[in-house]
Amino acid sequence: MTIKTKVKKLVASITMASAAIGATMTTTAMADTSGAVQNPIVLVHGLSGFDSILGDYFYGVRGALNGVGASQVYTPQITGWESDEFRGEELLAYIQDVLAATGASKVNLMGHSQGGTTSRYVASVRPDLVASVTSIGSPHFGSKVGNIVHDSPLEGPAEVIGNAIGAMISLVSGDPSQESNAMAVIEGLNTEGAAAYNALHPQGIRTGSCKSTPYYNAGSWWWPNWVKDYSVNDGAHSVNGVRYYSWSGTYNSVFDSNILDPMDGVLAITNFMHDGAENDGLVERCSTHMGDVIRDDYTLNHGDEINGFFGLHGLWNSAPLPIYTSQARRLKNAGL
Repeated sequence: MTIKTKVKKLVASITMASAAIGATMTTTAMADTSGAVQNPIVLVHGLSGFDSILGDYFYGVRGALNGVGASQVYTPQITGWESDEFRGEELLAYIQDVLAATGASKVNLMGHSQGGTTSRYVASVRPDLVASVTSIGSPHFGSKVGNIVHDSPLEGPAEVIGNAIGAMISLVSGDPSQESNAMAVIEGLNTEGAAAYNALHPQGIRTGSCKSTPYYNAGSWWWPNWVKDYSVNDGAHSVNGVRYYSWSGTYNSVFDSNILDPMDGVLAITNFMHDGAENDGLVERCSTHMGDVIRDDYTLNHGDEINGFFGLHGLWNSAPLPIYTSQARRLKNAGL
């Protein structure tokens, strides 16, 4: 082999190595860290929530958050049918374990449905351990569905069914703690029970009556941009060092459902149990307000809010995963 040939091979090798290094550096530089929050995120499930062969309760949410740089995302398994106080104590113990394992001093809680009200309990009794609470479709002021069950002959059968569901979850998940107390859930999800809970843990809760969402011009008079002002239903944004946020969905069960999603069939029935109030199938729009109301009318039903049943939702519905990643970015920008 001539010297000239050796030189050519050496140059080629250096060029290839440089290209590989450059590609690696480019990939690293392009990694999305827009949602790299300072504190771990804990996703808190709601009523009957557990992971199974059908997928995670928060289907695909952890991966979406990881994709924007939120590398520490945890999904505790707490009792599916119990009071917020009971579940809150379980969640508090889990948070303390997370902090011990990660060395972090606080967590960001994101709770769906009863997971949001449970998260409020922890933030109320141990605000020093919580950086933020984000509630998702949570019944902070109760639910008309809860009222119907509580105030009708259905209460007895509902308790039996709820306890049976808890036993089934315990068997399927292999977690004996899932044995349930459905009566505690029924008491907490009606309007009267929610008011009593709010009196004990009022942090972030909207005060005053629920308002219709007005529009304002975010553009100029010559190029208007009319957007909704959700802040009219805000609660306190920060209490005892904890930041509070909420978002939720509303939907039309006829036009916004997916026939392949069995949950949509159930929610299509409960959708009509709210006396005409806008709702996500289980929780009214006006009941979900807490802290900084990001939006209360995404086109999502209660199951879609967690990207449920393998992410199936209506063709024209809002995409749930980008809402979670946007919230991670919001938390990062707030230094949380």
